[in-house]
Amino acid sequence: MTHLGEPNAVTSRYARRSTSERRYSFLRPEVYLGVQERQRAMLQMFSHHGSTDLATLRLLEVGCGTGGNLLELLRMGFAPHNLSGIELLPDRFRQARTTLPSTLELLEGDASQTTISGESQDIVLVSTVFSSLLDDQFQHQLAATLWRWVKPGGAVLWYDFTFNNPHNPDVRGVPLQRVRKLFPQAIISAQRITLAPPIARYVAPIHPMLYTLLNSIPWLRTHILCWIAKP
Repeated sequence: MTHLGEPNAVTSRYARRSTSERRYSFLRPEVYLGVQERQRAMLQMFSHHGSTDLATLRLLEVGCGTGGNLLELLRMGFAPHNLSGIELLPDRFRQARTTLPSTLELLEGDASQTTISGESQDIVLVSTVFSSLLDDQFQHQLAATLWRWVKPGGAVLWYDFTFNNPHNPDVRGVPLQRVRKLFPQAIISAQRITLAPPIARYVAPIHPMLYTLLNSIPWLRTHILCWIAKP
């Protein structure tokens, strides 16, 4: 059964979110510190798993938004013709298309209904996507789709938060045990990163070192970065 209602529900939930972009501005210290931490962790993960020649790897991002992650990957050394993205929300898709190189393929729509060749991707990136999916069966359907696209020896690269947000019923945390259920055939390596955003927003403007200090406490980190490897 295809749960077509969940993509429509996601669109509706995003439509009622705050449109303010100031919270995510790179001028805010908690934003750039969190992004830099995630970039370092991703690069270390690429290297650890033998992905050293990034320009040769085919990577597809599901839920690419306005293209920010894909821009980061270009700076890391990925080749634009080997990168692609899928975005559900039309306004975000249009912004990504105007920002990213024309040789980088972008697709608009529901990723679970997108025609991508099986075992065609070295890496499928999914960043803060599953926390926005509240239908369990749709989560399983999408996870199976991503898994089908990954080559043997490749991986799904996952970044998402693990705790529920009591102030936002439109999202829910995805703990590591849930990731394991979504990808039961995978070999998963994971690390906890990212200082809890409410704490980061408070302490980073006081002094960036406070972010680093508090982030050294594992239970204050709210996200996981996972390498979900396909044998």
